[in-house]
Amino acid sequence: MRIDSFDIYHVAMPLIYPWRTAYGEDWEIHSVLVRATSGDVEAWSESSPLEAPTYLTEGARAVFHNLVDHFGPRVVGGEYETAEQVNEKLALYKGNSFGKAAIEIAWWALQSKISGEPLHRLLGGETRDVVAGADFGIQDSLDMLLGNIQKAVDAGFPRIKLKAAPGWDYDMLSAVRGAFPDTRFHIDCNGGYSLDDLDLFKKIDAFELEFIEQPLAFDDLLDHAELAKQISTPVCLDESIVGPRQVEQALRIGAAEYINIKPGRVGGLANSVRIHDICQDAGVPVWVGGMLESAVGAAFCIELATLPNFTYPGDLFPSSRFYKEDLGRPENELTEQLMFAPFTDGLPEPDAALLAEYTVESARVVPV
Repeated sequence: MRIDSFDIYHVAMPLIYPWRTAYGEDWEIHSVLVRATSGDVEAWSESSPLEAPTYLTEGARAVFHNLVDHFGPRVVGGEYETAEQVNEKLALYKGNSFGKAAIEIAWWALQSKISGEPLHRLLGGETRDVVAGADFGIQDSLDMLLGNIQKAVDAGFPRIKLKAAPGWDYDMLSAVRGAFPDTRFHIDCNGGYSLDDLDLFKKIDAFELEFIEQPLAFDDLLDHAELAKQISTPVCLDESIVGPRQVEQALRIGAAEYINIKPGRVGGLANSVRIHDICQDAGVPVWVGGMLESAVGAAFCIELATLPNFTYPGDLFPSSRFYKEDLGRPENELTEQLMFAPFTDGLPEPDAALLAEYTVESARVVPV
């Protein structure tokens, strides 16, 4: 496959309610969308690092400019029979997994469209619905949180994820567990703590959580391994896993019993599949995460989650959960069984009018 051009869009999509975590608050989700062309075929990808480098070391504007100035020009005009060949072309550049993912996922989307094969089948998945969980960021009050959890429990969601941060942790969990003694919960700390908080984590053991997601620093493995030895609640890694190498190291030292996979965070879908396989061979379950992408980007998470070792309900959401109007078409919708169906007749693409409304900056990359 020859890649003839890239059209790159930095977009800001307004949320219904702010997304609050240990690293701050977002009122808009900043993503970078890529339209790639090969001959008369075009396909879309999305990578969502957020506006500022608060989740990891990339923000949307930096990703946009890397794609326009470096990654796009290096890849465009070339012939690529595999995603690994795209990754090899980008290996010159250090880090920047969200930027690399935008290019690599575009290759997969083109390959699916050209071949007529559903993406999940190309990835090695099965045509099966994937289970979604419910997620809640830091809320205005405990009463608001408890009310939202009750709605999720009444709807039948199989697990609930709660954002935690200093000042919104033990007392919050005490109230939640008191109100919902039998519900499956895990917390996501987004790297907001350190080993100095060991006593807190030992107290949290009493709440019998499924696991604690990314309790310590975004780039840490060793301290997570030490924490895992000291507490009974399993540890899950998210931000620390930016590629297969980090997974191999984390499992070697006992830093995690679960791994979250986000295609943008790990540099694309080929790396996501490799991480899935490493964990499956090690007997470590994985689950798919998201960055509040539009339906365009969320589709890649759904397709990925059809692989067999995705056994914990994913961070997958209907469009109406966060957006008054999702940029992608068709919008994401849950089945009556609180699942998402994989895509057998093409992937979502952006609505042209909303793309124009939400675009912050755009550029075209063609061979020189």
